[in-house]
Amino acid sequence: MSGKLLIVDDDQPTCEFLAAKLATEGHGVTWETTPADAIEHLQHDDFDALLTDLAMPGTSGLDLCARALQIEPELPVIVVTGRADLEAAVSAMRVGAYDFITKPVDTKLLTHTIERAVEHRKLSREVRRLRQELARTQGTGKLVGRSRAIRAVYDLISRVAVTEAPVLILGESGTGKELVARAIHEASSRASGPFIALNCAAVPPSLIESELFGHVRGAFTDARRARDGLFAQANGGTLFLDEVADLPLELQPKLLRALQEQEVRPVGGSEEVAFDARIITATNADLEARVEAERFRGDLMYRIDVVRIELPPLRDRGRDVLLLAQHFLEKYGAERGAPRILDEDAAAKLLAYDWPGNVRELENCIQRALALARHERIVVDDLPAKVREYRSDRVMLTFEDTDELVTLDELEARYIRKVLEMVGGNKSKAARLLGVDRRSLYRRLEKFGCT
Repeated sequence: MSGKLLIVDDDQPTCEFLAAKLATEGHGVTWETTPADAIEHLQHDDFDALLTDLAMPGTSGLDLCARALQIEPELPVIVVTGRADLEAAVSAMRVGAYDFITKPVDTKLLTHTIERAVEHRKLSREVRRLRQELARTQGTGKLVGRSRAIRAVYDLISRVAVTEAPVLILGESGTGKELVARAIHEASSRASGPFIALNCAAVPPSLIESELFGHVRGAFTDARRARDGLFAQANGGTLFLDEVADLPLELQPKLLRALQEQEVRPVGGSEEVAFDARIITATNADLEARVEAERFRGDLMYRIDVVRIELPPLRDRGRDVLLLAQHFLEKYGAERGAPRILDEDAAAKLLAYDWPGNVRELENCIQRALALARHERIVVDDLPAKVREYRSDRVMLTFEDTDELVTLDELEARYIRKVLEMVGGNKSKAARLLGVDRRSLYRRLEKFGCT
């Protein structure tokens, strides 16, 4: 990895020798024989590493190191000395030197040390850039990203937050649907009120009605006292119903009535109780398909699906993967003083992987890497095997023999199967990608026996 280097030594032949050697390695080299001239360079130019002699008349290498780090705190400074003792090494490191080598200089060791310093410098710049990018996303709460796809989500959040319209958030598992719901709540006039979240798929069907609407004393066994439901608890704030598609069918008419009338009847009660809460729902299911299969009420879907926000999967968000990875490195690395830098090869692996578990999987990946890291940065070996060994799966037409040729129908069937696989079986999304309506897609699925 080549870089821009500054060499400082009061012995000119040494400067010329080191400059010539490092230039053959592809580095751009500037050299000076006095610390004062070196400081002038540092104040007006940007270097990837500084290599300085320790023992120089007047200003020492240690003094130069300290002054250089005042000018540029992230500059790697490598100190060279003829005194191969621990005291000199400790003094250099205390000042903030990146590394320490002794004279006579081993050119192989020097080359290796310079390469590591240059890589460290470039990674530090990338971390700084990513931190600046992260800072630009602070207006959207805990949501992180700058891709076009996620910026469209930010725009919808800002526009819908100032209204009271019901919002339906769609997206694969792990894409951050609850974070979007919280961002809407926090940007709304209800921000000072409670944010109550319920995963409808996680509550047993026998208990979910009481959980939502509350119950009166004696409504059922163990109901020793009355209890407010989540609708009442969310008064003045927002109620977020995640995985709403998994609500029991028999409960859906009651939910529809509650949304229409803005009041609920507790289990075992005889009177309606008014509530004042905004309702946001979410699902990773194909809601239209569930309606057609009579597993979800169409009138309820229209009631909750006033404003729809579709979250993109992580594989469609480009370099947001690195922004999110840096976010998690900052979040979890700070807890244990762990490495907080990705090396280039590890970053490339993260970008190449398709993240079927989306942001949640990336978060777990970074936590694992931090736990296993043995170096000052995260390297490829710290990543899970499935990320390290991932090979992109693409649709290819590589027929080389007439026996391999297929009919147009077979080709269409293969492509439809591939699209469905990539969108996790979501037929509505597959139809949009294929440019057909759902009924046309269903007819093709029946024709090709893909149902």
